[in-house]
Amino acid sequence: MTTQDLVVQGFIPPLAMADFKLAAFDMDSTLINIECIDEIADAAGRKAEVAAITEAAMRGEITDFKDSLRRRLALLKGVPVTALDEVLQSRLQFNPGARELCAALKAAGIKLLLVSGGFTFFTRYVAAELGMDFVRSNELEIIDGLLTGGLVMQDWGDICDGEEKRRMMLQCAAEIGCEAKQCIAVGDGANDLLMMGAAGLSVAFHAKPRVREQAMVAINAGGLERLLSLIKAS
Repeated sequence: MTTQDLVVQGFIPPLAMADFKLAAFDMDSTLINIECIDEIADAAGRKAEVAAITEAAMRGEITDFKDSLRRRLALLKGVPVTALDEVLQSRLQFNPGARELCAALKAAGIKLLLVSGGFTFFTRYVAAELGMDFVRSNELEIIDGLLTGGLVMQDWGDICDGEEKRRMMLQCAAEIGCEAKQCIAVGDGANDLLMMGAAGLSVAFHAKPRVREQAMVAINAGGLERLLSLIKAS
């Protein structure tokens, strides 16, 4: 299948859903319609500045994700926590097919992992709505109701970058007793490539060119549920 809006390479569909046990998802611009950090920056009047760094990082033009995130966070210092509420309530929407795909995978007994370079304020909501079994993301530091421009250290570290996404996917796979080849990884940006490369099935959703080129499935038009046309329940 080589139609421009749904590109498949490296296998002949359909695959059997029973062959997979874990699906790992990026959040921003994959499961949801926005890059949360860009929308928070809008509250500080710095959206263009932050969004430019986000775009370069997602395209792979900035190779150090941790550095790019720290640079963007520094621009958010002093933003009130109410800005997070505003983004969640009025800007965040699920991408087409996100709920349908996650529901179908869960119904087939596949565990779901949300692994994001974004923030727990948003991943908690998204994970609860979609029934995620595992979550890893960054915790914004908030003091006196204001963002400090920093992150809270967690037991695994402070920044969930591409390597941490890959590590978390493989850790969750080990926990449930599955191999990397039984994992599906879905993302859109350069920091998803490591986990996508380690998974048995890699899926690019409305992704950056470099990610589309390397993925086994590239959904370039339509919703996430299009993956279900390539993976069939037995």
